[in-house]
Amino acid sequence: MTHNLTELLSKIFGFEEFKGNQKEIIQSLLEGHDTFVLMPTGSGKSLCYQLPALIMEGTAIIVSPLIALMKNQVDALRETTGSNDIAHVLNSSLNKAQLDQVYQDVSAGATKLLYVAPESLGKAENIEFFRKIKISFFAIDEAHCISEWGHDFRPEYRKIRPVVDEIGRRPIIALTATATPKVEHDIRKNLGILDGNIFKSSFNRPNLYYSVEPKGEDVNARIIRFIRKRPNKSGIIYCMSREKVMNLSKLLQMNGIKALPYHAGLDAKERSANQDAFLSEECRVIVATIAFGMGIDKPDVRYVIHYDMPKSLEGYYQETGRAGRDGGEGYCLAFYNEKDIQKLENFMQGKPIAEQEIGKQLLAKTSTFALTPMCRRAYLLYYFGERYDQDNCGACDNCAKNRQTMEAKELLKQLLQTVLELKEQFKKDHVIDVILGCDTAPIEDFHHDKLKSYGIGEDYSREIWELVVERALVLQYLTESTETYGILSVTPSGKKFIKKPTSFKIVAPDAEDLDDDDDDLDDDDEVDSAASSGRGRTASTDPALYSILRDIRKKLSTKLGLGTAGIFPDSALEEMSTLYPITLQELKNISGINVEQADKYGEEFVRIIRNYVEEYEIERPEDYKIRTLPNNTKQHISIVQQLDRQIILEDIAISHSISTDDLLTELERIVKSGTKVKLNYLITSELGEDSYDELKEYLEDHPGCTLDDLISEYEDFYNEAELRLAMLIYFCNQ
Repeated sequence: MTHNLTELLSKIFGFEEFKGNQKEIIQSLLEGHDTFVLMPTGSGKSLCYQLPALIMEGTAIIVSPLIALMKNQVDALRETTGSNDIAHVLNSSLNKAQLDQVYQDVSAGATKLLYVAPESLGKAENIEFFRKIKISFFAIDEAHCISEWGHDFRPEYRKIRPVVDEIGRRPIIALTATATPKVEHDIRKNLGILDGNIFKSSFNRPNLYYSVEPKGEDVNARIIRFIRKRPNKSGIIYCMSREKVMNLSKLLQMNGIKALPYHAGLDAKERSANQDAFLSEECRVIVATIAFGMGIDKPDVRYVIHYDMPKSLEGYYQETGRAGRDGGEGYCLAFYNEKDIQKLENFMQGKPIAEQEIGKQLLAKTSTFALTPMCRRAYLLYYFGERYDQDNCGACDNCAKNRQTMEAKELLKQLLQTVLELKEQFKKDHVIDVILGCDTAPIEDFHHDKLKSYGIGEDYSREIWELVVERALVLQYLTESTETYGILSVTPSGKKFIKKPTSFKIVAPDAEDLDDDDDDLDDDDEVDSAASSGRGRTASTDPALYSILRDIRKKLSTKLGLGTAGIFPDSALEEMSTLYPITLQELKNISGINVEQADKYGEEFVRIIRNYVEEYEIERPEDYKIRTLPNNTKQHISIVQQLDRQIILEDIAISHSISTDDLLTELERIVKSGTKVKLNYLITSELGEDSYDELKEYLEDHPGCTLDDLISEYEDFYNEAELRLAMLIYFCNQ
């Protein structure tokens, strides 16, 4: 029986054409072939089994790892088809009446797709039921869960094939958005579909911009400023722990950003409500653990922030893939800290040795991605077995820099010859040790100090040799075996290179970003497409101040004999020209400026900016009024929000069932924590203008004045609560 698939696609789902190789995948399944599908997030994997399931006779069994994911797809199918029995979920959350209804609809042939968790698939009562019904095929979604080398390994997934055999063999389609060549082979082997049809789509998402920044103490402030620059855009922030999720979401709320938390520890109703609020754009930002996002259909997510680096590049790719699914811009910002990687390594303690080794290798690749000076897109695609030949992708932070390169074809030749001389039996670190002529125990044990290659590259640093290895892997002159935990071997392309070397360039490791002293670049030339949302000079940058600051920096760099980027990078000058920092502390909050730089070079910049602001009567933006989290209580957040709405103190105290004195104590704690609160409206409602002016004058004339001093001076005129409030208002305005 032949089908007009395009017509059915339009009739059922409302799409006029297939994406990528969807049509070929569907045809493969309709013809009864086992099928493996590797498609990036947002490419339409679900359609590849949903459409054939609706066409074919019988019920398709869809194995899926998350209840929320199953529910979302079932709800969408019911809405699309107008039938409530067309799709069902079969899992432990169903009561007996619901379970009976599922069995009834499936038995009657009304249900075309039955979603099950891998644990439910293997239950004896379900196996018995499945053997009695006509099954069209088995679809294994998120199939990377099968492999120990996958980012979300689940042992239950490895039991799927024996269960399928027990039920009765039918065609199998396995689908994943993230799989390295190793993971792909594991999936196909475990499911017994090595002879099946294979469909792979490119992992390249050209609309996504990749950026990694070092995580400093100012990371929260940087995130807040990042979001404020995108006030009407939706974003996801991923954190490693539930505690971080809660703290960061509260912090964003305190700073006027509509953000909600999402993690597995929340009540199911709250999780569902927060997810719905994000999808309906009642809130713009969701702060979540990796529990959020799988199967979520929100095409206009414009940025994904990783507060912590994930434990694998598969996880990173899948999570960043939730940005720009509509083909529009997507900004992927990650913050890297070596301590975060160490924490993830510590989490692996106590696990089997093999699992620890796998985990360490995955983490090592994540670190390399974060620290590499080369094109991040090229490295990411290499990781997934895809070659990227362009020199500059134009959409990552490394490619956006004017990077210096060095010719390294002779170094590559030496590297390849060394790997061959070592009979392709050693990992990167040992190979480099041999090249550098290191005196290590393994080199002595294997007598590798007698090799021709020993010490051949001692004129260059280890850093350079690591860059040569990295680039050689990306360009596929070398390959790194996952089976043997990273042993290097030379590819046919590498052997060809040895015989006939061609140009091979690496990023110069110690090179400063080249500075454009001639001002010959237009703003639009700095970063294109997705990069434009958050990089380069913004529309709010003050060009006159920016020019002044560049002149100061140039004079200072000439005087000190330093590169201009070693003082302050261009991005920092641009932010200064937008936010107008007038104190050293404010300068330290600028992205790309560390405390040492601010203390060494900042005073003159701050003085110039302060004079500029005064001369031109510039009203500074709110960006520096970033509130910190005093503690983890909802009460403090609520109090700050009520102050923002200018509610009188008595009403605030009543709403929290506390006395006015207790409220003032809470306010003192909040102010002491550094949180900026708006109290000036209380001058009129609680004190009176004249009274406050009098108390303010006394406080100005008596620096270091305490509450006791103020009480001693004014106890006959004001009560203690009024004096406490006056001091609070005064110090908030300093």
